[in-house]
Amino acid sequence: MIISGFIAFLFIGLILGLIGGGGSILGVPVLVYLMCYGADEATTYSLFIVGITSLIGAFSYLKKGEISAEAIFQFAIASMLTVFCMRKFIMPAIPVNLSFEGFAISKHAMIMVVFGILILISSYSMLKKRKPVNRISQVKLAEFFRTPLGIPFIILLGVAVGAITGFVGAGGGFIIVPVLIFFLRLNFKKAIGTSLCIIAINSLVGFTGNIGTQTIDWFFLLMISGICVAGILIGSLLSDKISSKKLRPAFGWFTLVVGVFVLVKELGFK
Repeated sequence: MIISGFIAFLFIGLILGLIGGGGSILGVPVLVYLMCYGADEATTYSLFIVGITSLIGAFSYLKKGEISAEAIFQFAIASMLTVFCMRKFIMPAIPVNLSFEGFAISKHAMIMVVFGILILISSYSMLKKRKPVNRISQVKLAEFFRTPLGIPFIILLGVAVGAITGFVGAGGGFIIVPVLIFFLRLNFKKAIGTSLCIIAINSLVGFTGNIGTQTIDWFFLLMISGICVAGILIGSLLSDKISSKKLRPAFGWFTLVVGVFVLVKELGFK
């Protein structure tokens, strides 16, 4: 099963290199179901892996100037502080077994059920057909301007994303990108680049929140991260030969199946 996990992380990196995102959300299921880690440990390791891979992905956007420092400042500070508090204080305080009005569920199952729902949302974002970009409206909106709803609303969204990232150990790019586009009015490419930076910051800061509260197998973690990065480099080399437009829907259907599997597994449907 360990070998299967290594192959799966190579595949995750390959997908990230080919389509630029989405693959990292499968890290937690691989760690839990193939490599037999508990949800707590899996989300911790996932934060590190997602942080490193997002950081590598952000470099190409940084070189092209497709990153908004203002958006990072407004959005990332709130989400960064939230994800750190989630991992350092809130997650360790959640009991192993919980009961809600007679309904009992383990902490592990609760994390994985929420994660399964997020996988379904992510798969929908990959399967949904994008509308053609209206360049005229982009010019009118300009590259960036503050949302009429105000900075407090952006901070609230940052807190929400930080809470999700801290709870399930996923980057949340499928949430961050729409927020940057619709509320901070970034164009699509700059939203992607900025999102990768925010994900890298959130994930790595969240990971530091677990240092001292969990025993971390650094050799295993660095090895898995290295395999994932190797997959990214291979995927980047193949990206010119393989159409990401055709691959994205196929991977979307695959993640949909994974999301359904996680929910069925954890909720115990027969």
